[in-house]
Amino acid sequence: MLFIIATLGAAAAFFVFQSAKKRGSNTEATFSFIGFLIAGTIAILQCFTMIPAGHVGVIDFFGKVSDQTLYPGINFVNPLANVIKFDARTQELKEEMTVPSKEGLSIQLEISLLFSLSFENANKIYKTVGEDYTSKVVIPQFRSVVRGVTAKYEARALYTAEREKLARQIEQELTTLIGPRGVTIEAAALRKITLPAGLTASIEEKLKAEQESQRMQFVLEKERLEAERKKIEAQGISDFQKIVSQGISEQLLKWKGIEATEKLANSPNSKIVVIGSGKEGLPIILGGDR
Repeated sequence: MLFIIATLGAAAAFFVFQSAKKRGSNTEATFSFIGFLIAGTIAILQCFTMIPAGHVGVIDFFGKVSDQTLYPGINFVNPLANVIKFDARTQELKEEMTVPSKEGLSIQLEISLLFSLSFENANKIYKTVGEDYTSKVVIPQFRSVVRGVTAKYEARALYTAEREKLARQIEQELTTLIGPRGVTIEAAALRKITLPAGLTASIEEKLKAEQESQRMQFVLEKERLEAERKKIEAQGISDFQKIVSQGISEQLLKWKGIEATEKLANSPNSKIVVIGSGKEGLPIILGGDR
């Protein structure tokens, strides 16, 4: 509309300028020429539009939406078209709601959804939903998905590490539902979960009991491994003793005794020799000076 007005104004100013020149009215010609320049400049500027950083533009030409979206920066457009600018930066949606658990309990839940508008699909969301897509699509679907997902989990799961699994499932289901429309789901963060007081205490007691059970299983496993180690060690000693005892014979002992006697006899300190009793008694050499 502004382009049409500016164009008509520029044409009127140019007509006045030509008329003033013919009449020789320099003052009127000067003012009309200035008006022509201003109106012409405004008309030319309508052929360009500036998209801010983090935004995307959708071209609507009298109800016909272009398949081409405008990216941040200066873009050349049809001056008669309407450019709708969408914020494509990450947005946060905070919700406090009462959700059901698998057991039918009511749980107070605070959750945040991080989402953004896809640059490539901004025209889809404009054609199918409109500019207020957050309140029409994102919020209702988000609430519905959260309640549907929590109803599949026990209250205990919301209080333990399974809450991360629950958050991922919310992200996946939202991506399936509103992703094709042009909305990108980035994260669903569970900020705060409030369970009934009695349920919280019972869950904590159960978790403590499970941790104690796991600790005892660890201790028993450790003792079992230690007993197994000692058993293997004792078996090794027993096998060694068997091997050694099988390798020592009576003849070997006699031979070692003879060798020891010879060494003592050859020693310069040997003075007294005592003969062992019996037929096979070995001599013992005693005494001597150093």
